[in-house]
Amino acid sequence: MGQADLHIHTTYSYDGTATIEAVLKHARRAGLDLIAITDHDEIQGALRAEAIGVQYDQKVIPGIEVSTAAGHLLTLFVRTLIPAGRPLFETLQRVHEAGGVAIAAHPLAVGAHSLNETAIRRALETEIGQQTLLGIESLNASLFYRGSNLRAARLAQRLGLAAVGCSDSHVGWNIGHARTYFEGYTPADLRKALLDKKTLPVYAQPRRTVLFFADHLLRSLLRRMGWVSTWGDTARSPVFRRMEHIRLEI
Repeated sequence: MGQADLHIHTTYSYDGTATIEAVLKHARRAGLDLIAITDHDEIQGALRAEAIGVQYDQKVIPGIEVSTAAGHLLTLFVRTLIPAGRPLFETLQRVHEAGGVAIAAHPLAVGAHSLNETAIRRALETEIGQQTLLGIESLNASLFYRGSNLRAARLAQRLGLAAVGCSDSHVGWNIGHARTYFEGYTPADLRKALLDKKTLPVYAQPRRTVLFFADHLLRSLLRRMGWVSTWGDTARSPVFRRMEHIRLEI
């Protein structure tokens, strides 16, 4: 069985704190076969990660976490920027035209600009929606409230969509804490598993919600001061580099 983390942010996101290289190192250490880079309304980091992933023995699916008018949408297998702020159906149509697929990011989660059930159902009433919106993020390792994941898992069951587990990582060390198991090991295998609704979301590490929020706050403050994490074996021993030294990454 392959293992994938399909929701990861880097310094190309306004709230990401780990560079592309740091993300790739953490993903390899976590034993992941695939990762998707899904920065907020940004594609360049994902394309760069895909290009250099082979140097880290890591397969990368390019993606975007798109801020639609109805809520956040994970888009995978896209290599062009999908505009933010557009209606959900229009966004799905653009993803379909770009050859991608989509997953509802942390649906029903309070305060996370998430898609609600009505919006998802309406999208699935259309042919484009059925062909493109394939999954629900039913395990998100970064959400504060455990109930949000329970509601998302039930929604995936009700709608008959693939259920996936993701870290929603904004700090490198929690990459892979929630992940998706699927038959095979390649991006094509993962795509087929989503289409066939044969994915399994799992927690690979105990939930460390308080630690995540505290560490993310610290790293976000450091980023505002011009520092980002390039590597760090634990949250207690991060390695930082001044941001002006890695301008090509942000």
